[in-house]
Amino acid sequence: MELRAVKPHRETQLRILDAAEELFMQHGFEGTSMRSLTARAGVNLAAVNYHFGSKHALIEAVFRRRLDPMNGERIAALERLEKESGGRALGPRAIIGAFIGASLRMIEDAKGGRNFIRLLGRTYTDPSKQIRALIGGLYAPAMERFKAAFERALPEMPREELIWRMHFMFGTLAYTLAATDTVQLIAGCKPEDRYDARLLEQRLSAFLLAGLTAPLRGAHDVKKAA
Repeated sequence: MELRAVKPHRETQLRILDAAEELFMQHGFEGTSMRSLTARAGVNLAAVNYHFGSKHALIEAVFRRRLDPMNGERIAALERLEKESGGRALGPRAIIGAFIGASLRMIEDAKGGRNFIRLLGRTYTDPSKQIRALIGGLYAPAMERFKAAFERALPEMPREELIWRMHFMFGTLAYTLAATDTVQLIAGCKPEDRYDARLLEQRLSAFLLAGLTAPLRGAHDVKKAA
C-alpha cells in the first residue's frame, strides 16, 4: 500500500514542476499566478502547498531539478578527465568541453530541456535579487571547481583576468542556449543545427577557447583601443 501511494505523489510533483517550468518560461515568475499553475497541472492549491510549501520553494525546486544534475555531471566529467591525466593539469579545451557538454545536451530534449533553457535565459535578466541569488548559489560549487581547474591550466593568467574571461564564457554559453532562435536571422545558417549538441559543442568550444586563451593586453593598451 505504501509503495503504491508513493507513485501518485511523485507523479503529482512532476506535473506541478512541469507546469511551473513552462509557465515561468512563458510569463515570468511574477506573471505566473498560482491559479494558472494549478489549472495547467490539474491539481488544487492545497496540493502545491503540500508538496512545495510556497511559490518561492516551488521556483527553487524547478531550478534544482535541472541544475543539480547538470552541475553534478559537469563536475563528474571534469574529475574523470583529471583522473585520466594522472595529476597533470588539463588543457583549457578539455575543461571547456566538460563545462559546456552537459548543458548543450539538455537542448536536445525537445520539451522539458528546451523549456528550462529558455527559462534560465529569462532568469539572467530577472530583476529579483532573490531569484538571482538562488541561481548563483546553485552554480557556485561547479564554478569554483572549474575556476580551480582553469587556474591550473593557465597559471600565467592573472586571477582577475581569468575571472572576467570565465564570466564572458558563461555568458556566451547562456546566450547560445537561451537564444537559439536568433541563428535564423543569419543568412546561410541551418536552423536545425541549433539543436544539435555535438555540432554546437564543436563550434562553441573553438570560439570559447580562442577567447579564453587570447593574448593578454595591459590596461593602457585596452584604454587606448577603446
